[in-house]
Amino acid sequence: MALLPKTARGGKRLGAGRPKGSNLYGETTKPMRIPLSKINAVKAFLDDQSFKVTCPLFSSKVAAGFPSPADDYIEQYLDLNTHLIKHPAATFFVIASGDSMSGAGIQSGDLLIVDRALAVTHDKIVIAAINGELTVKRFWQKNQRTKLIPANPNYPIIELTEAQELVVWGVVTHVIHAMNKHVCYR
Repeated sequence: MALLPKTARGGKRLGAGRPKGSNLYGETTKPMRIPLSKINAVKAFLDDQSFKVTCPLFSSKVAAGFPSPADDYIEQYLDLNTHLIKHPAATFFVIASGDSMSGAGIQSGDLLIVDRALAVTHDKIVIAAINGELTVKRFWQKNQRTKLIPANPNYPIIELTEAQELVVWGVVTHVIHAMNKHVCYR
């Protein structure tokens, strides 16, 4: 087999190719294998902007003490989905019931944002099922012992035994509660 002479064609060349960030999404992309039957659904999802709601974020801070004059301009827009949900496929919402976590700022009727993708570590507030019953508590784990700790002294600490089944559903990342009592997330 004869070797062909090297030419200036083909191969990697400085400055060749599409400039970074010039694609439809403005960032690096990665190929994915998608079943043919799902391509239209994926395209429709990517084109669907109805789930994105942006609201103005004013650059001036709001004084909780003495009032200060507000700036007249909006610095940017904020999409709460992007701000509050880091792992959309692993995130769910649940409504709190009771006052066992009032010391942590969780009131009855509050909407909790829960992320299943986050690691459950010591001192995180979690949604857990103990023998099939759901609860929201602070996760405590040291020296082979596990506890679920309420944020209200009127409730007992739950120290788990080997006879109890604990399933942690996810880590609570945000709490949304209405300032007006007549508003309810149902």
